[in-house]
Amino acid sequence: MRYLQERGISPGTAAPYVQEMYYRIGGKPYFALAFRNDSGGYELRNPRFKGSTSKDITHIRQQGEPREKCLVFEGFMDYLSFLTLRMKNCPTMPDLDRQDYVILNSTANVPKAIDVLFPYKRIHCMLDNDEAGFRATQAIALEYSYRVRDFSDNYRGYSDLNDYLCGRKQEQKNSTSQAQEIKQETGQRATPKQKRGRGI
Repeated sequence: MRYLQERGISPGTAAPYVQEMYYRIGGKPYFALAFRNDSGGYELRNPRFKGSTSKDITHIRQQGEPREKCLVFEGFMDYLSFLTLRMKNCPTMPDLDRQDYVILNSTANVPKAIDVLFPYKRIHCMLDNDEAGFRATQAIALEYSYRVRDFSDNYRGYSDLNDYLCGRKQEQKNSTSQAQEIKQETGQRATPKQKRGRGI
């Protein structure tokens, strides 16, 4: 729950989609958020680990009449971030069930997503603002052309939708990661401006 809150997502919003999973590696116990995918496996996340029990997409379909629109996300944290933003911006009518959702869980799963996206007349891609996200969006657009819209411009300057939710711009994130690298290499406290060469 604390990890979700650190990512700007309320446990109540996430509760229908994730659970806490306990597992062992080399006999040592660990736990993580678990998000189910279409093959029955789980995407696992905690502050220090990103992995899965098996790789597949997650296709979330609404009940009732088939939807014409589908939103595509790269990871489940981005999907949960979208739900959080909708609830914040439109608390009385978030319209979360007006479309279906596909979570890639990895850009390597784009071919699987292309198969399930075939019936949709409108496909909105909300992938990461990096080369892998761009290539994934282009691959979907190459298949379905005018039906595809790239919505990553809505959070330009941020790595992904979760960083946008948390207000972490790309340059701020890069500075923080550089500071952490320096601290690990030197074993001392360091700010982003105090860059030190490797090997010190």
